[in-house]
Amino acid sequence: MNYHNRTFVSVENSAGGEVSSKTQFTYYQEGSILYADYAGGDIIKGRLIGIVHEDDTLEFRYNHINTNHEIRGGKCRSVPHINEDEQLELHEEWQWMDEEQTTGTSVIKEVQSRELHRTFKEKNL
Repeated sequence: MNYHNRTFVSVENSAGGEVSSKTQFTYYQEGSILYADYAGGDIIKGRLIGIVHEDDTLEFRYNHINTNHEIRGGKCRSVPHINEDEQLELHEEWQWMDEEQTTGTSVIKEVQSRELHRTFKEKNL
């Protein structure tokens, strides 16, 4: 699977996570190297970098600045799934690597350009 130019939004997150349904991720891939930009909701700007394994799972580190102007960062492992609507989801296990060291799970779902347009309009009304 290639993750290049795919866009995702959060559909589920544990307490303690800062990603919300207003957070949008844009993934890029060069060979087995994965990187992404993300922002929205409580996150002003974020970046992640990691590896796409042969089984299409992802392992990466992330850092962002939240709306409290705190620099936060952690690590994550993502497993791809196709949901009942035949959309790509990434089921994630994450851990903060700052003072908290807390863990959690999240799900992000790929959105197509039509959904992106609708989501953008809803956020900006």
